[in-house]
Amino acid sequence: MLPFSRVTIIGLGLIGSSLARSIRQYMPTVRVTGHDADPQVREIGRAIDLCDDIADTAGAAVTDADLVVLCVPVRAMGVAAADFADDLPADAIVSDVGSCKVDVLAQLSAALPGRAIIPAHPVAGTENSGPEAGFATLFQGRWCIVTPPAGADPAAVERVAEFWRRVGADVETMEPAHHDLVLAVTSHLPHLIAYTIVGTASDLEDVTQSEVIKYSAGGFRDFTRIAASDPTMWRDVFLANKDAVLEMLQRFSEDLSALQRAIRWDDGDALFNLFTRTRAIRRSIIEQGQDDPKPDFGRKH
Repeated sequence: MLPFSRVTIIGLGLIGSSLARSIRQYMPTVRVTGHDADPQVREIGRAIDLCDDIADTAGAAVTDADLVVLCVPVRAMGVAAADFADDLPADAIVSDVGSCKVDVLAQLSAALPGRAIIPAHPVAGTENSGPEAGFATLFQGRWCIVTPPAGADPAAVERVAEFWRRVGADVETMEPAHHDLVLAVTSHLPHLIAYTIVGTASDLEDVTQSEVIKYSAGGFRDFTRIAASDPTMWRDVFLANKDAVLEMLQRFSEDLSALQRAIRWDDGDALFNLFTRTRAIRRSIIEQGQDDPKPDFGRKH
């Protein structure tokens, strides 16, 4: 038995459009309704037959939904929820896909008091954005972290978890604040570093932009992929998860200072030990199926 029969997706960017495609491929009997605040995005969605129906208002999109998934930037969650609050069916579950959970849960709880809210975070994505960037297999073999509030109905939590399993995700349940700390390390800080490194390279006065592009080795090239991610989404992530990001950034700054000392004082043992530890982490990621072990990350040339 399917966990939901009528799903509404609010926000038809990369994640929202991928979710719509995934539902239609893996749960073809589920009716999918979409809405996006941008009328141009709605028109693109209709043109590519993204959903069974795309409504012009959030309220019209949710009128018969039993699951509503918010796929909007994390700081826009509360406003987006308020737009459909009066039209939300009493028994509908509201979820989201944001990568910050404490702030999102607070926004949704304020906008939808007394409603069933079960936040979730599919840890998947690409550097591309927009309704045409999505694809049905985005969530296959990826983690989706479900972060229910204290006292949430276990049956509702399981329905959301099963929904994500049906589109191919591996599901983990986590307390919202712990999720934000974990993601600050594994996702938010790496993005912040990537934005900084690429920005530093573009600001160098004695290295031209053409040289930076022409001689981009694998490391810098991969940072540019991360740094090409949607600027609105990531601006909101850093501000919404401010405390955890700042805590991890402080730890990173301290570790970076230790690395500077090791290089300055020719401490090869310290460098070798650090690089050995980090190499082992990379191997663990490959062993757990979270990346491709083939040379050059499996890129086709």
